[in-house]
Amino acid sequence: QVQLVESGGGAVQTGQSLRLTCVASGFTFRDYTMIWARQVVGQGLEWVCAVNKDGFPTYKDSVAGRFAISRDNAQNTLYLQMDSLKPEDTAVYYCISASGARGKGTQVTVSP
Repeated sequence: QVQLVESGGGAVQTGQSLRLTCVASGFTFRDYTMIWARQVVGQGLEWVCAVNKDGFPTYKDSVAGRFAISRDNAQNTLYLQMDSLKPEDTAVYYCISASGARGKGTQVTVSP
């Protein structure tokens, strides 16, 4: 059974940091590009960043230079280091595999 479990969300103030973690199981993690996306209540899912199976990252312009995506294929784990957080980063963050699986999400709230 394919499973993605996110953790690490929370409530912080502007300028602070959070590190999200996604643990994968039930598929060959190392073979797939992995994605972080986010969703604000009432809005659509927004792509944030991705890392291919070789570790090469790509970022949405608004998070480039503040967020860092990484993966540990030996531990089947995806990470998102978020620094210099802004209120507009507030959302539920989802871990998604290129195979189509998606976790249940973790809430990130950034106050002014």
